[in-house]
Amino acid sequence: MLNAHHPAACGRRRGFTLVELLVVVAILGALTALLVPTLAGARHASLRAICAANLRQVHIAMTMYLHDNRDQFPCAQDPVSASPMYWLWMGRGWRRPMQKYFSTIITRQNPSLLVCKGDPASPSRYESTSYSYSMSFYHSPAQIDALNNAAETYSNPQPFTAQQLGAVRHPDGKIMIGEWTSNHPVIAGDGGWWCWQGRRNYLLVDGQIRDLEARQILAARDGWPDANLTIGGLGGLDIVP
Repeated sequence: MLNAHHPAACGRRRGFTLVELLVVVAILGALTALLVPTLAGARHASLRAICAANLRQVHIAMTMYLHDNRDQFPCAQDPVSASPMYWLWMGRGWRRPMQKYFSTIITRQNPSLLVCKGDPASPSRYESTSYSYSMSFYHSPAQIDALNNAAETYSNPQPFTAQQLGAVRHPDGKIMIGEWTSNHPVIAGDGGWWCWQGRRNYLLVDGQIRDLEARQILAARDGWPDANLTIGGLGGLDIVP
């Protein structure tokens, strides 16, 4: 029989007991539970920052557009495309008049700065465009105040009325362009600007990029946080400065 001092006895290794293994598994599970929300939050923050950077480039492009067009915002008669049909305020609509002011050619295959990588929307249906342009910028306040429901923003075309930068009464409170869907984080049943849930990046007229919850935005003509139908149109407020 080997005693405790025998070389062979010293070479033996005792395995983990079942209790010890369960303790280790429990500790790993607890650490995972703590880390997963942190990592998810970091991912959302990273995507939010990238999308905000996209909107900063959009603001630069818009500034150049305004300079070249005597401070007149992009305007056109809706719908701007018949097949598929879409309107100027939709991302795949307003990108066209702005194209020459972007640093790269933007197409469905190359959405570049017009897509947020956290956007869950169908790339084929929306042509990978994440940002919408408020129709308040190509209709008069009277026209906007005559529209009372969301459906009219894509089914009741009004003659466009060119709007000027000087008509914006609250540059620090009027949304010009913003993410349509909630990308940070993504929410179930997202209705875009026709939804009181979620969080989105918005570009204000004065160049601010604001990360806002839907509930921080004032109700529009249609009762939603909808920058298309801001009460008072271009002269109204989407957020309290």
